[in-house]
Amino acid sequence: MSADSLDTLTIDKKRQTVPRRKNAARIRFAVILIGALVVFAAVLVAVRNRAVTIETTSVSLIFPTQSFTLLNSSGYVVAQRKAAVAAKTTGRMEWLGVEEGSRVTAGQIIARLENKDLEAAVRQAEAALQSAKANRDQSRAELADADTSFNRQKGLLKMGIISQADYDAAEARYKRAVAATAAAEGGIANAAAALQGTRVNLDYSLIRAPFDAVVLTKNADVGDIITPLGAAANAKAAVVTIADLASLQVEADVSESNLAQIKQGQPCEITLDAVPGSRFQGVVHTIVPTADRSKASVMVKVRFLERDQRIFPEMSAKVAFLERAAQAKDKVARVVVNPAAVITRDGKKGVYLVVGSTVRFTPVTPGAKIVDLLEVAGVKSGEKVALSPLDTLKDGSKIAFPEKK
Repeated sequence: MSADSLDTLTIDKKRQTVPRRKNAARIRFAVILIGALVVFAAVLVAVRNRAVTIETTSVSLIFPTQSFTLLNSSGYVVAQRKAAVAAKTTGRMEWLGVEEGSRVTAGQIIARLENKDLEAAVRQAEAALQSAKANRDQSRAELADADTSFNRQKGLLKMGIISQADYDAAEARYKRAVAATAAAEGGIANAAAALQGTRVNLDYSLIRAPFDAVVLTKNADVGDIITPLGAAANAKAAVVTIADLASLQVEADVSESNLAQIKQGQPCEITLDAVPGSRFQGVVHTIVPTADRSKASVMVKVRFLERDQRIFPEMSAKVAFLERAAQAKDKVARVVVNPAAVITRDGKKGVYLVVGSTVRFTPVTPGAKIVDLLEVAGVKSGEKVALSPLDTLKDGSKIAFPEKK
């Protein structure tokens, strides 16, 4: 190639400058556009992942009886038949056969005092009675002999064989025998009475249950001195305290202003803190005809219609005074929720169930309205559901709870 040809091969810088500028502008626009899209996507993700602060409510159990409850009150379970069992005599306790929770029957021996001297007195009285009976038998034999001799002397006197003096002697002997026999009979009665007295004293050393009951507390132990009055130092008056669990009733205080809603024989429903989930049917047994001036209340005693082994004296209780007696269907608990928590999504009714830090739309089947709550099926008692704001929630939305003040 010649030098002239090489001179003709030159680069036109003016023609190359324009495309480079256009490409740079396009690149800058594309970078800005991509950056804007990334920022928009980040903002969109942040907005979508932002936790929604919600208020919640709990799914709970409710009994239909609450819809026709006239009045609620509280009180305690009290045994109407209760006794502090003690001895009628003073002595040292040598045996105790019961403890807390033991069941006893009427007349059962639950404790015994030292009674060796009383047992000896009983044996002595029994011997005295036997001696009196022997004296009576001897007197009766003498009476029979005197009677026979007297009748014989009476016949001989008529025939003139014996003198009047012999007859009088036979008659006197007969009368003495009659008197001796009568005295012997009296001696037997006296000895029998003495024996009965010693047996009673012996029985006083045996402490018996006055009625069928359960032992609530043990107040004394073997070796303690038991006395009826308990005035001696370190002496115990009561051995055990028992109560008849068949006589348990709830004693509830009702305000004077609400007393007009209560009447004898009114059906009630009783709940106990110690037996959660169970409801016991009761009836107003009596309205105590006196008011407590300090509390402006009247005591109402409610009797249990059925006995339950889980109910003990002094348990705290709540009483619902009902408008009518509860039927079988009213005794079944219902799952309820605040009606405001139920919404409609895609034609289905449901609630936003709280699951950890999110909510899940859960379909439910609404039922009857009980008091201010709605019966539902599809959720369980104790679960939490969203109450507000429901319009901003979706299935899977992240949630947060209001800060506690």
